Amino acid sequence: MKHICLYFQVHQPFRLRIYRFFDIGASQDYYHELNNRLLLQRIARKCYLPMNDLLHRLIEKWGKERFSVAFAVSGTAIEQMQLYAPEVLVSFQKLAETGGVEFIGETYAHSLAALKSKREFERQVKKHVKLMQSLFEQQPSVFRNTELVYYDQVAQWVGQMGFKAILAEGADALLGWRSPNYLYESAAAPLKLLLRNYKLSDDVAFRFSNREWSEWPLTAEKYARWIADIPAEQQLINLFMDYETFGEHQWVETGIFEFFEHWVNLMLSEGYGVFLTPSQILERHKPAAKLSVPMPLSWADSERDLTAWLGNELQTDAFETLYALEDEVQSIQDEAVQRDWLRLQTSDHFYYMCTKFFSDGDVHKYFNPYNSPYEAYVTYMNVLADFRERVRKYASDPIVERSDSA
Repeated sequence: MKHICLYFQVHQPFRLRIYRFFDIGASQDYYHELNNRLLLQRIARKCYLPMNDLLHRLIEKWGKERFSVAFAVSGTAIEQMQLYAPEVLVSFQKLAETGGVEFIGETYAHSLAALKSKREFERQVKKHVKLMQSLFEQQPSVFRNTELVYYDQVAQWVGQMGFKAILAEGADALLGWRSPNYLYESAAAPLKLLLRNYKLSDDVAFRFSNREWSEWPLTAEKYARWIADIPAEQQLINLFMDYETFGEHQWVETGIFEFFEHWVNLMLSEGYGVFLTPSQILERHKPAAKLSVPMPLSWADSERDLTAWLGNELQTDAFETLYALEDEVQSIQDEAVQRDWLRLQTSDHFYYMCTKFFSDGDVHKYFNPYNSPYEAYVTYMNVLADFRERVRKYASDPIVERSDSA
């Protein structure tokens, strides 16, 4: 019997409006409020609400001992739910009440802070942990870094913060001849590793509705058989994907909801497997080996590296310019500055600047509000120029800070 670990990433950024050079110093209205609201409400209608309802029914039908799932919900996604679709947040809280859902820790702003600043990384993780405690009454013990970015230094930081395990990509560059279908352990810290089976995950997330795929159509019976036929000693199957796969990336017309429900029912009724959370996996499995990851890996594209976010000069310039402000921002107590500091760190801003050839087709274009990477870069840098003026004004004039934050 297989132990299937289903993890879903829930994230939406605060997208920027087209912010021009002449707006610098004249407007602090950075965000495309209408676009953010309409997108969140559309995703809520097409994905979050129907999928949450489906998961709730499956947990009630099979019991949390046989069917449980895990989520990582970014702080920016939570903020947008609170602003634009509070019923979505309520539905997640109802899921939490079933006892069949584990909420995983992550960076609050879905940021790449782990690549630049231990201080900022830890600050965001702690802020996210507090959010999970307040909303879902859970203390996360498992961690997932933004875009599954993982390497030994991140393992050390996460281990020092008290987490027991971290999710990572089961990349070929990491595993070589090994299989992702085992529990592993970091060689750099006392931290367990749950590695994504990217082939089986992407069969659903990316290829489900692709009529050019040799395995199309993907039926519940076929998918269940693929998993059941994996050698018996490979008991752990980690299926990690964006939650928006259901109803948004793969539209309802593709049959994605029916596929998922039928597949879960088939796996459980035929005794092919049970669905466990990461923490439950840790209770039932022992590490097969220790793995060292000296260079960062991610779950993006076929390369599984950082080039989707930091692969060209536009991205590097924006990234370095942003984090050059860290020391000054840390001394400022103004809520608006701190809010914008977090939102500007969201990895999506750098993702929109990507110019490379995309091995995964149109995935980089999804939810992208810009006509080109250059438009994304110019918009972001104009916003950052105004933000930098605000930060330096506060840093040089503490009286202004006290009056504005009072």
